[in-house]
Amino acid sequence: MIGFGVVGYGYWGPNLVRNLSELPGAAVVVVADAKAERQRLAKTRHPVVEVTNDADRLIDDPRVDAVVIATPVASHFELARKALLAGKHVLVEKPICASAREAEELISLANARSLVLMVDHTFPYTGAVRKIKQLIDTGEIGQVYYYDGVRVNLGLFQKDVSVLWDLAVHDLSIMDYVLGKHPVAVSCTGCNHIPGQPEDIAHMTLFFDGSLIAHLHVNWLSPVKLRRTLIGGSEKMIVYDDLEASEKIKVHNKGLVMEADQENLNQMLLRGYRSGDVWSPQVDLTEALRVELLHFMQCIEGKEKPLTDGRSGLRVVRILEAAEQSLRMRGAPVQLEAS
Repeated sequence: MIGFGVVGYGYWGPNLVRNLSELPGAAVVVVADAKAERQRLAKTRHPVVEVTNDADRLIDDPRVDAVVIATPVASHFELARKALLAGKHVLVEKPICASAREAEELISLANARSLVLMVDHTFPYTGAVRKIKQLIDTGEIGQVYYYDGVRVNLGLFQKDVSVLWDLAVHDLSIMDYVLGKHPVAVSCTGCNHIPGQPEDIAHMTLFFDGSLIAHLHVNWLSPVKLRRTLIGGSEKMIVYDDLEASEKIKVHNKGLVMEADQENLNQMLLRGYRSGDVWSPQVDLTEALRVELLHFMQCIEGKEKPLTDGRSGLRVVRILEAAEQSLRMRGAPVQLEAS
C-alpha cells in the first residue's frame, strides 16, 4: 500500500484525492490546505483522511510515501524540494516550477535520492492524445507539417501566472509527447487588459529544425470556450477537439498531390489536392487523471519509467521562459537550449 499526502485542496486537489481514494493499492493519508473552508470540505468528503493546514507536517508524516502537490506555481519548488529531501516521491501540478533553474534542482535531487519526480501534464494520459501519438509514430499521417492549437475561454484569470503558464502549458506538454522532436526557437506576442495583472492573451510560434512549425493561441477573454488542435501531415490531417464528448479525433484524408519536376528533378510541383474520407478512431475515454496516478504508482514500484518526468517539465518551462522573453521584445525570436 502506497501512502499519499495531497498538498492543496483548491481547484485540482479534490480530483486528485478522489482518484487516489479509488485506486487499489493507494491510501490517501493526509490532505493539507491553508484555507479553513477547504479543510472542512476535504473532511466532509473524506472523513477517514487526516486534514491539516500544515504542509510540513504532511511531508514529515512517516505514513506518507508520496507527496502530490496541487498549489500555486510559486510554491511548487519549495514544497517539492522539502518532499524530496524527506525521501518522498513527488507528483507536482503543472508547470513543474516557476523557473528552469528550480526544475533543474528538483531533477538533481530526485536522481540523487532515486526518487520518482513526475509532473501533472495530464493530456499525455488521455486516450485522444495517445491515439494522436500512435497515428504520428506509425506514419499514418506522414511527415508532420504543423501543429496549430487554440485554447481559449472567458477566465479563469490567474493572479500569479500569465495565460501562457496557465493554458499554453497544456499544448506544450502534448507536443513534447507526440511530436518526437523539440523546438529550437520561440516567438511570442501578447498583452494584458487588466492593469497590473499578467498577460491574458498570447500568440506563440515554435520553430523546429526542418519545415515543422507550431502555433498556439491562448486567451482568457474569449466569449466561447475552444479546445481545438489541427495537425497537418503529408498524408493525412488530424482535428482534435477536446470538448467533443465522444468523437474527439477526426482524421481527414486530405492533402497536396505533388510530382517531380521533369526539368529539375530536385524540385516538386503541386499537381492538385487530395480529398478523401474522414474517420473518427475509437479512443479510450478513461479519466486521464486516473491513468496518470496509476502510472505514478507503477513508477514508484519500479514497474514503469515516468512518461511526464522532471525533464519533460523542464523542457516546457524553458519554452515558457523563452516565450516571456520574446513577448517583452514584441515577438523577437528567442533561441532555445538544446534538450
